[in-house]
Amino acid sequence: MQIPTWMTERLPDLTRNQFECWQSLLEERTGNYYSWQHRSILQAGLVRRMHELQLRNYDEYLNLINAPSSSLEWTTLVENLTVRETRFFRHFPSCDVVRNYLDTLLEHPDKRSIEAWSVGCSTGQEAWTLAMLINNKVSTLNRLVRFGVTATDISLGALAHGRKGVYKEREVSSLEPALRDKFFQKAGSGRVQVVEHLRERVCFARVNVLDLDRAPMRNMDLIFCQNLLIYFRRWRRIAIIEQLVKRLSPGGLLVLGPGEITNWQYPELEAVENDQTLAFVRRRL
Repeated sequence: MQIPTWMTERLPDLTRNQFECWQSLLEERTGNYYSWQHRSILQAGLVRRMHELQLRNYDEYLNLINAPSSSLEWTTLVENLTVRETRFFRHFPSCDVVRNYLDTLLEHPDKRSIEAWSVGCSTGQEAWTLAMLINNKVSTLNRLVRFGVTATDISLGALAHGRKGVYKEREVSSLEPALRDKFFQKAGSGRVQVVEHLRERVCFARVNVLDLDRAPMRNMDLIFCQNLLIYFRRWRRIAIIEQLVKRLSPGGLLVLGPGEITNWQYPELEAVENDQTLAFVRRRL
């Protein structure tokens, strides 16, 4: 069977004008900012989808995306462009900050519930990490403490993956054996699945961080947002963080990726003293 030439033929590079049109559209709708130096990343995502549609022209595809009936195609393109680099317990110092925070939070005997939020959760590893950390802590208490983790992302495909909680065995191979045995079960064909009692504690939902003013999350004890802000301009990073702060309960913890925001202060936040991570506690009233 002969492979059609449109599947193998190399598309021309984006011109500067074409790149700026796509750059503007993507930043307006998702907040993601592609610099000219990173145009190859944008181009690769566009080309993958254009090959599937048998399109040869970037302008033609842009017109298709801008059509009134293009919502499904737009969602498909976002799936192609979404970065999904993540893993369980990705940044150990930040996990230690969460553990220490939980110790302090649960010192109060009247604390009976914990609400956490994984922002930009990708395929779910970060959300499950938070759930494991919280579960391990509350299971040591002599009182019932309920908890829930809300995991949000813009990618429907990533959310579906995270919701199933099924991963390759090699993705959990670096975890401590006690964690693997407690929170994962065999799922066949070299795969494992998060155990049901933990899956019941995590909810996956689509949220665009540009629309956080409409997000229903409120009074969160813990908000974890790492390796998401790096894709935005500084002014938008600040706007997103300030929206997250509004959704923290007094005394709540906000954990960001190291270096994702510098030379920035917010009157309601107090920085956690840790030179290996970037975290803040919202001051109590």
